Amino acid sequence: MKTRRRGGAPDPGTPWDEIAPGLWMGGHHWVDPAGQRRPVVVGAEFELVVSLFTAEGHGPAPGVPHRSVPVPDGPLDAEQLAAVQAAARAVAEAVRSGRRVLVRCRSGYNRSGLVVAQALVELGLGTAEAVRLVRARRSPWALHNELFVEYLDVGLDTARLLVSLHAP
Repeated sequence: MKTRRRGGAPDPGTPWDEIAPGLWMGGHHWVDPAGQRRPVVVGAEFELVVSLFTAEGHGPAPGVPHRSVPVPDGPLDAEQLAAVQAAARAVAEAVRSGRRVLVRCRSGYNRSGLVVAQALVELGLGTAEAVRLVRARRSPWALHNELFVEYLDVGLDTARLLVSLHAP
């Protein structure tokens, strides 16, 4: 039986999943086939790890390039959206270069989904296809934060402009 997390989303049944060739998406915990919650510890399986959430002891191994981009699983400000865009561009460039890339957050659904979907857009997919692919390959729970889907739908440049207009 899968453990339910805050917001009703179950823990994923895999540590990470390949969304597109060389592009993987994951979280910090998963539930094994016996129903046991397990930590996801990244070693040297990937040539770049992008973390939207970090936890001590979850890797990656020393020497593996690690980009930490802490953002909340909620409304993002213009600076956070810019950081997401920069991370997605770095991910897309690494994938284009043939590197194995893992993008992860706490559960491997929303924040990582936002960066992976935007990286797929950078790689030439349309937004709807990118979102569909993330959900099909990771989980139907991926990108269940509808605000993140709205950011993708309007485009992150436009989203940045709109949230900056509403900043105090």
